[in-house]
Amino acid sequence: MIEDPRFTAIADLFVDDSRVSHGTMMASYGLKVGGKIFAMLVGGRLVVKLPKPRVDALVAAGLAERFDPGHGRPMKEWASLIGDEPDWAGLAREAIAFVGASPVGRGLG
Repeated sequence: MIEDPRFTAIADLFVDDSRVSHGTMMASYGLKVGGKIFAMLVGGRLVVKLPKPRVDALVAAGLAERFDPGHGRPMKEWASLIGDEPDWAGLAREAIAFVGASPVGRGLG
């Protein structure tokens, strides 16, 4: 179960969305749309899948780092938020729109 109230609030945003599933994935708690992860909590940080230019902007602003799932290669479309800004809810909505936009979904890369 989620122990971080910030991520609980994110999960609650999608509780009535039948497209969204949740649970443990990649050793973290996360949310999926169409079977693809769009947001997860890793080490107390929100990690979201966004378009590369958006991730680049968050990194350049010092608000995020590129997410590295542990294999030493940061992922270009995954941002790991450093703090509580920008708004986690807004980023989760961006992430579900991005991942859910493709009829076949988008993978981890």
